[in-house]
Amino acid sequence: MTNAVFLSEVSQPGDALLDFELPAELEARQPPEARGLARDEVRLLVSYRDDDRIVHATFLDLPWFLDAGDLVIVNDSATLPAALTARQEDGAEIPFHLSTRLDRTAWVVEPRGDAAVRRAGTTFTLPGGATATLLRPHHGSARLWVARLDLPAPFVRYLHEWGRPIAYKYVQGEWPLAAYQTVYARRPGSAEMPSAGRAFSGRVLDALAARGVAVEAVTLHTGVASLESHEPPYEEWFDVPARAAEAVRDARSRGGRVIAVGTTVVRALESAADDAGRVRPMSGWTDLVITPERGMRAVDALLTGFHEPKASHLQMLAAIAGERHLRVAYRAALACRYRWHEFGDLHLVL
Repeated sequence: MTNAVFLSEVSQPGDALLDFELPAELEARQPPEARGLARDEVRLLVSYRDDDRIVHATFLDLPWFLDAGDLVIVNDSATLPAALTARQEDGAEIPFHLSTRLDRTAWVVEPRGDAAVRRAGTTFTLPGGATATLLRPHHGSARLWVARLDLPAPFVRYLHEWGRPIAYKYVQGEWPLAAYQTVYARRPGSAEMPSAGRAFSGRVLDALAARGVAVEAVTLHTGVASLESHEPPYEEWFDVPARAAEAVRDARSRGGRVIAVGTTVVRALESAADDAGRVRPMSGWTDLVITPERGMRAVDALLTGFHEPKASHLQMLAAIAGERHLRVAYRAALACRYRWHEFGDLHLVL
């Protein structure tokens, strides 16, 4: 048993949800493949919000928790190798992350590290003769900036030649882009992997189909995840195609559940839903922040990873699970030593 400690038992309006201590040994520092597991053999905690029931399983068991007529929605955004090394005007080298492509030349970027110079007009030299010039803070952020990128090739080709996957300090070793890619990824654009879908495999998708569970895709290109404390999620580009919107309407009309794979899918579907929960084909930018007060309109269940203490995504989880049930589930995850982060285990809220 791990010594799980919840620092706040009762939250007040405006308080962060689930302020707990995450033991370092529960951080997944390598892909499960490095531990001798297939990607679909990670653990799966299934929690039922109506009665607080907890079931411990593996991801291969996912189809057996779903019913014929249910609909699984995945995010088919492909991860870019969006981490670069930049040279500043003073000659210092710093990590430099591309977050969100705004138009042909403008990006939201993150110059990283204490040595990074962040002021308008600063130009960074990037590999391969590229440059990035800071234009303005992104919505007043001290961390994220809008920059003009001058690249010698189209951005996907350039990044595949010079970039590497974004990885944070808890990750041990360097892993190829394939380790940060879902099996159904097809539209390049995410700075970081939509990681709730990493465990899907051909055999899991086949088992879902055999059980009568449909799978459809939407797209939401994720930006960098290293939000500052109390920094709200920012705008991301999404696309809910007509096929996915129709599948959601059909499933709900037949009494099936809509299961979102990851918070990115929730954001996309809820952005395309009207007040009555009807999902329409839609694409564009969304700044929707889902809270318990706003609630869910189009999503019935959620497959997601385990989120860090006080993470903004916990507000979204509370909107679908309720704060009380979320505490029950996270106590079980901590006590039973589930693993956190993009290479970790998963949580299915039903």
